[in-house]
Amino acid sequence: MKKLHILLDCDEVLNNLLEHWVNTLNKRHNAYAKAEDIVIWDLRCVYPGLSNEEVLGPLWEDNFWRTLTPRPLSVEYAKKLVDDGHEVSVVTAQLAAYQTIPAKIDWLLKHYPFFKWDDVIITSKKQKVSGDVLIDDGIHNLEGGKYFKILYDCPNNRSYNTEKNGMTRVYSLKDAYEVITNNLL
Repeated sequence: MKKLHILLDCDEVLNNLLEHWVNTLNKRHNAYAKAEDIVIWDLRCVYPGLSNEEVLGPLWEDNFWRTLTPRPLSVEYAKKLVDDGHEVSVVTAQLAAYQTIPAKIDWLLKHYPFFKWDDVIITSKKQKVSGDVLIDDGIHNLEGGKYFKILYDCPNNRSYNTEKNGMTRVYSLKDAYEVITNNLL
């Protein structure tokens, strides 16, 4: 079997960041937004009365990251990619400020104990990272990259034409695993 270097985004691929963030903001500000309402990657679109600091505030809190959960099937299928002998790297960007990185990495290593610090790449320009495949919810991370592009479905990317732009859309890490297995090996 061919061995690949597979790049996994953390937020929204390995965890449910958007849903958790929206739920946290709703509780704090007596609001009723839904993650499905976020059709652009800017939560201020559903919280117009909040300042940038209020919207981003939860990301700076360690407890926010401690209560975040993995996406269904993500732990199992990330482990399966590793167990299949692929080199798997988690490629993540800092959110809001570099201060969020320690809590995010602690979260990742707790829920995905088969990853080590050496498996994590932090960058704001994922196109600079070399790999065979990138699985990401951010269109801006996939466009222009020199890897097989798998777009993880989220409300903010649903109107994007994946076929026209050389990407494959998936709805879970299980789907991504099957795309890799059926198309790249």
